[in-house]
Amino acid sequence: MSILPTLQNRFRDALGELADDSEKNKLLELIRRSTDPKFGDYQANFAMPLGKRLGRPPREVAAEVIERLDIAEFCRPPEIAGPGFINLEVRDDWLIEQLTAAVADQRLGVPKVARPRTYVLDYSAPNVAKPMHVGHIRSTVIGDSLCRVLRFLGHTVVSDNHIGDWGTQFGMIIYGYKHFLDKDAYWRNPVEELARLYRLVRKLSDADEHPEIGPAVLGETARLHAGDPENLRLWREFMPICRQEIDRIYRRLNVSFDHTLGESFYNDRLKQIVDGLIEQGIARESDGAICVFLKGERVPMLVRKQDGAFLYATTDLATIRYRMETFRPDAILYVVDHRQGMHFKHLFATAALIGYGDVELRHVSFGTVLGDDGRPFKTRSGDTVGLEKLLDEAVSRAADIVAANDAAKPDAPELSTEDRRRIAETVGIAALKYADLSHSRTSDYVFSFDKMLAMNGNTATYMQYAYARVQSIFRKGNIDIEAIRNGGAAITLDSPAERALGLELLRFAEALDLAVLDYRPNLLTGYLFDLAGRYSTFFEQCHVLRAESKKLRNSRLLLCDLTARTIRKGLELLGIDVVEKM
Repeated sequence: MSILPTLQNRFRDALGELADDSEKNKLLELIRRSTDPKFGDYQANFAMPLGKRLGRPPREVAAEVIERLDIAEFCRPPEIAGPGFINLEVRDDWLIEQLTAAVADQRLGVPKVARPRTYVLDYSAPNVAKPMHVGHIRSTVIGDSLCRVLRFLGHTVVSDNHIGDWGTQFGMIIYGYKHFLDKDAYWRNPVEELARLYRLVRKLSDADEHPEIGPAVLGETARLHAGDPENLRLWREFMPICRQEIDRIYRRLNVSFDHTLGESFYNDRLKQIVDGLIEQGIARESDGAICVFLKGERVPMLVRKQDGAFLYATTDLATIRYRMETFRPDAILYVVDHRQGMHFKHLFATAALIGYGDVELRHVSFGTVLGDDGRPFKTRSGDTVGLEKLLDEAVSRAADIVAANDAAKPDAPELSTEDRRRIAETVGIAALKYADLSHSRTSDYVFSFDKMLAMNGNTATYMQYAYARVQSIFRKGNIDIEAIRNGGAAITLDSPAERALGLELLRFAEALDLAVLDYRPNLLTGYLFDLAGRYSTFFEQCHVLRAESKKLRNSRLLLCDLTARTIRKGLELLGIDVVEKM
């Protein structure tokens, strides 16, 4: 049972006629975890605003709600404090019962949702003609973690990588191939040569001394879209090369997709979309272009340019239609940079006019990765930082930390060269992903290898270390934890540290519910950090292997085991692996 949602449902019933459904939703948001144990485990703070609206003393309102509140099977009798705070303390016997059930449950006590939905998640979406860069990390890891959490909770999730495989970037590469190709370099490393050509043509097209290149690139793109045989041949030659490179990066990130339907997939559907918009009276001609004029918006949404070319908006409308007809989702989530907010506002409004007003269309926006100077993170030369170089640097730095920690062990180093390499790859990539996920997705954050690889604080390295520390206890004590888990050992919560850890373990389901409520993985990382902190306090205050009795020893071993399993599952839902030794 998830404690907070259950409390909210019980209080909803207890509020009765004191508030309507809309007000109840706002009041129930004021039921929260207590910040201080002396105020109980949870606290309901809605009596003050409700009493003010009703013109009644808040303590009187709180008492009336408590009279109707049915929580006796898992909470002690509520207490009213101060001007009307309702303090709630979970019963110890109920805590023990739930922890015992979680020990035996592969899902760690997390129930599946009662009403599963079907989601389509659109994330990552790189332009395949150029190397992935630091800007792709946020969309990729946020989208992947949301997929994992939603699936774990019982929803059906379709992940679709809507890659850019049909745009101007291919016009740049085709132009570069025809005019600047180094044939030997291309045969040695086609990916590297294509990336060089892209960078070169982009630079030249921006230069004042080469005004002819920009129009020439657009011409190559137009010929590709018109079906020019040579340009299509080159596009078909380049696409597998570009896709292989991107897929290799995804394998390192442990990210996969159900579908990769790029812009080119929808190319033959775009005319039908525009014709339909015109027939429905949703779009009309303006200065030779076809536009959708939305109520309250100054700028229209273009779906066909004067020269007949289609736009991103046209492709996105075709994509929505395909997804609705094929997957029949309840929600389509777009994990895309916040700078695309206006585009999605127009897109969703137009989709509603077409007839897709019932599906939840949501722009899950995110902020920018910044450098120390507070500007978007770039190399010293001003170029965007390549994602693979970022991964390599993270792994290299993790390797130094792993080697230093292993060498400093009091007895002797434990890890082979291969172990160190494998652990460094896991730790380095985990640090990069977790650092992104631990920030609120709507905020910018400053990139720092030192912070993300720190052994303390809210980092993947700290979380992985907490997991590995539990495994070291089992190794040191030669513990068969599965035998204890299946042997009927009882859990006791005799000390404050044990109880605090037990309560935190039962908040896992609550953390997952909160993480998907507004699609914010940082609420899961925050929970894991709190759990690791509770475990650290427990570890310092409660002897495990040297416990006073076998019964107490087994109880504490089960708490250690449940902590490790919860951390491992939480990290897995973030797309992060654990290591047995560090």
